Amino acid sequence: MDGKRLEYKGEEALKELENLTEKADEVQEKILNEILTRNRETEYLKKHMDGSTDRSTFKLQVPVVSYDGIRPYIQRIANGEDYSLISAHPITEMLISSGTSGGEPKLMPSIAEDLDRRAFLYNLIMPIMNQHIPGLDEGKAMYLYFVKAEASTPCGLPARPVLTSFYKSKHFKCRSKDPFNDLTSPDQAILCTDSRQSMYCQLLSGLLHRHHVLRLGAVFASAFLRAITFLERHWPQLCNDIRRGHIDSSVTDPGCLAAMSALISRPNTQLAAEIEAICERTSWKGILGQLWPKAKYIEVVVTGTMAQYIPGLEFYSGGKLPLVCAMYASSECYFGVNMKPLCKPEEVAYTLLPNMGYFELIPLENGVGAEEEEEVENEKLVDLVDVKIGSYYELVVTTFAGLYRYRIGDVLQAVGFHKRAPQFRFIGRRSVILSIDSEKTNEEDLHKSVSNAKKLLEPYDLLLVEYTSYADTTSIPGHYVLFWEVSCTSVAAVRALEDHQLFEECCIAVEEALDYVYRRCRTCDKSVGPLEIRVVEEGTFEALMDHCISQGGSINQYKTPRCIKSGSALELLNAKVVACYFTPRNPTWSPL
Repeated sequence: MDGKRLEYKGEEALKELENLTEKADEVQEKILNEILTRNRETEYLKKHMDGSTDRSTFKLQVPVVSYDGIRPYIQRIANGEDYSLISAHPITEMLISSGTSGGEPKLMPSIAEDLDRRAFLYNLIMPIMNQHIPGLDEGKAMYLYFVKAEASTPCGLPARPVLTSFYKSKHFKCRSKDPFNDLTSPDQAILCTDSRQSMYCQLLSGLLHRHHVLRLGAVFASAFLRAITFLERHWPQLCNDIRRGHIDSSVTDPGCLAAMSALISRPNTQLAAEIEAICERTSWKGILGQLWPKAKYIEVVVTGTMAQYIPGLEFYSGGKLPLVCAMYASSECYFGVNMKPLCKPEEVAYTLLPNMGYFELIPLENGVGAEEEEEVENEKLVDLVDVKIGSYYELVVTTFAGLYRYRIGDVLQAVGFHKRAPQFRFIGRRSVILSIDSEKTNEEDLHKSVSNAKKLLEPYDLLLVEYTSYADTTSIPGHYVLFWEVSCTSVAAVRALEDHQLFEECCIAVEEALDYVYRRCRTCDKSVGPLEIRVVEEGTFEALMDHCISQGGSINQYKTPRCIKSGSALELLNAKVVACYFTPRNPTWSPL
């Protein structure tokens, strides 16, 4: 595809978006032809297509694979073999996936032009937003971005998260000419690999510019809420810095020191007093609008299991700032944008852009698909433009960098079209995360059951801050364990937090919302024991995040694992337990 067309910005980018979606089927055909023509001599494609570039041969001969199917090729390149194993263009870096749903991080191949494709998608976001909220180029964005220290493959290729790659690229560093990308945070603070110092400096920068901030955000809702928690602990230090005109001695990174010294060059007692008066209040409900009074929305991902964070975001925003999910992307490929960014979180739908890669979809039954290791028949896949509204699919992608018919693992529901390009609602991850016997609980099932149960807490001013799960097989029968961190939003809630019956009812509500097979195993087969909720002390999930980051994860891409498989992480959680509750009765069940 013409690289020049990936450089469009503003109105030109919107026009290109319309052109692409109008001719989605043609664009997809051209993208596949270009990938096959360019990479026809690679070892992988020659093995399956023998040099052909025919679309029908591709669909007939190239298998649908999960990571295990491509891992040997990626590992060979990481060890020093030629990139021609899978790509005609040099592999410039390996992108480390976020390890969604408790899986281990994966290495994804990337070529230089992939950055142009990512930049194209980023360049669409603000023109789309400006159609709904004009004047966003007249202020600043307090977006909290973080990088991870890079690793290297055995042959010396950089190995880093996709967002770290983008923030270090020319596309991000040269954004200063774009008025829509005026961030409060200096680049030095964003690019600091010490997450604590980076967070401190970015929040300080945001407070210094509080009267100019028009939008707030982070990549994931979890990172944004972590920042608010950090602010709750450190606002006295931040106010003291502003009052003295000198940054705290805990900041030692040279880049951060240089950048922040320029921002905080003289004392500002008035600003410090304003912030102090706000942060000293008993309740932090609605505090975001008080600290940043001109902010118009919060941009964070709250689809899928990230919906767990919506109550927390609404509490701190007072329900007055829309939650915007702007884009849909992964380490493997960037996919699409939200054309209606001010819609409710449960209505978010992403329009897949046909120039990002070649997309196919595996039809699913009611959002449930085959396991990752199971083979998928080629003829079952449908093309991007041939999906049916209301149906569920698993996304499959072919990229220029050497992924061919690769199963992303995301479950989507087709909900409409923009021109000829389909729009999808993100449902969740396909993989099963909990299983004791014949029951198989996936991430979406777990999220729905927890969402059902947490409603019981709301009348008591209790807020489920975060959760994860664990299949405990140390006893017979084994049982599901949920770790819950619960916050009190009023004085009366403290007593409710000790209500044994309330949390037993939560256990029941979770089990009643799980599927037929689980309830049969519990009630009839007796092969699964009563579900357990272990309430953990405040701050536990921050400690879990710190632990995961210390093990090589990225703060910018971190998502709380919905199932704990690491022994050290489980040990950490169990050390923080303050109360345990079990389901007091069997869930309802009857034969079909």
